[in-house]
Amino acid sequence: MSNKNHQYIVREGWVSIVTNLLLFALKYWAGLVSGSIALVADAWHTLTDSVSSMIVLIGGKLSNKPADEEHPFGHGRAEHIAAIIIGVLLAIVAFDFILSSVEKFNTREAGNFGTIAIVVTIISIVGKEALAQYAFWGYRKTKSSMLKADAWHHRTDSLSSIIILIGIFVGKFYWWMDSLLALIVALMIAYASFEILSTEIKSLLGERIDPELIQAIKVDIDGVLELEVFIHHFHLHQYGQHNELSCHIKLPANMSLYEAHVICTRIETRIKEKFDLITTIHPEPLEE
Repeated sequence: MSNKNHQYIVREGWVSIVTNLLLFALKYWAGLVSGSIALVADAWHTLTDSVSSMIVLIGGKLSNKPADEEHPFGHGRAEHIAAIIIGVLLAIVAFDFILSSVEKFNTREAGNFGTIAIVVTIISIVGKEALAQYAFWGYRKTKSSMLKADAWHHRTDSLSSIIILIGIFVGKFYWWMDSLLALIVALMIAYASFEILSTEIKSLLGERIDPELIQAIKVDIDGVLELEVFIHHFHLHQYGQHNELSCHIKLPANMSLYEAHVICTRIETRIKEKFDLITTIHPEPLEE
C-alpha cells in the first residue's frame, strides 16, 4: 500500500473515532432521557463504529508493512482480517438488540419520545451520512476493503436513525413502536454484518478470476506479440492491495531457453503496466 493510501485510511479512522464518540454520548443521553431502547441501540451501534475505526487504523498500519522473510507477499490481507472483525462486532451488536427488543415487547414497555429525541436523531442522520460519504470517497481513492466496510457501517447507522426518526412521529400512537424500531435497527446491523463477512471471507478463501479480466489479458498479449502463445491456466492470488497472477503459455519446443525467458519477461512486464499485476509465467512446449 502506498503512503498516500495509508494517509487516507489514517485520516478517515481518526475523523470517524472522534465524531462517533461525540454522537454516541449524545444519543445515549437522549435514549436514557426518553427511555427508548431503539435510541440506546442506535447509540451502541455508533460506539461500535468507533471501535471499528480503531480496527481500521490498526489494520491499515499492519497492511502497510513491507514484505519480510515470514510474509514474502506482504501484509495486505490484514485489511481483510480487520474487515472481518468489524463484521463480527456488528453481528454481536445485532444479536444483543434483537434480544432486548423482544424482551421490551414482552413487558409492553413504551418509549417516551420528545423534542430531544427528534433533534438528536436528526443530528445523527446528518453526521453519520457525512462520515459514510467520506469513507466511500476514501475507498474510491484507495480501493481499501477496510474503508468500504467502515463506510457501510456508517451508512447503516444513518439509515437506522432515519427509521427511528420516522418511528418517533408515530410512536405516540403505538406502544410497541419502540420495540419494533429496535428490532428493525438490529436486523439492518445484522444485514451489514452478513454483507461484510461474506465478501471478506470469500476474498480470504480465494475467488475465481474474473473471466472479463482473462479475456482482456489474452486480447492485449495477442496484440503485442508477434507469435501466438496460447496464454491459459490463470490463477489470481490476492493480498489486499497486492495481487499476483500466475499463468501458462505455449512456446515452440525447439525454442531456446533464453528466447523463452525474453518472451515471458515481456509478457510479465506488459501485464504489470496494463493491469497492475505481478505475474509468474510457466512456459510449456507447443504440441505440433
